[in-house]
Amino acid sequence: MVETANSTERHALTLKVNEIFHSIQGEGTYALYPCTFIRLTGCNLRCTWCDTTYSFFEGQGQTLGDILTQISGFNAKLVEITGGEPLLQKNVYALMDLLAESGKKVLLETSGSILIDRVPQYVHVILDMKAPGSAEDAKNKYENLSLLKHSDDLKIVATNRADFDFAIDLMERHNLTTKLERPAIIQPAFGQLEPAELGEWIKTSSIPLRMGMQLHKYIYEPTLRAV
Repeated sequence: MVETANSTERHALTLKVNEIFHSIQGEGTYALYPCTFIRLTGCNLRCTWCDTTYSFFEGQGQTLGDILTQISGFNAKLVEITGGEPLLQKNVYALMDLLAESGKKVLLETSGSILIDRVPQYVHVILDMKAPGSAEDAKNKYENLSLLKHSDDLKIVATNRADFDFAIDLMERHNLTTKLERPAIIQPAFGQLEPAELGEWIKTSSIPLRMGMQLHKYIYEPTLRAV
């Protein structure tokens, strides 16, 4: 009875949700898998290259029960909680638990500006640390790097060579080449850095790196490639 009451209470908790949609994952280790996305409203950063500025303020309050009902209609085991910055809303942790209890593989994309110490170990974290080209690197919480699990992803968006060098230095200073199961993802800022140019830097890098691409933009929004 206690467990039922607790479950009822958790389902009644609310989050401000920007959108919920089913798509193909375009980034990271789980790229190209079907994935349901829960985009939460609000962000404490204003990165120069942000492509989801609509998530800063737009959204509606929903109970966690309503969210679970919506995603149950999608045939995907993979669910990503994103934003904005999802960790700004305290009830996101209860959502993670409910998703996992319902049999979902939970991904979390977070900016690196908020500590991930409360994120459950079963969640796959995509930590998006900010390079200088974002104009928000001063808000990085570098202690998050020690909280990453070996199976998590570290991602850095690069706008230029200085951002790429920042990523190399970050990896070396924090000994991340041995800590992480897979190399860090360096992703070109869409429309600001040519993927081929970044690819050449990665090919000659002194440490192992992965090149990230926002593949969903090539699948669903190909006209943006000319922007």
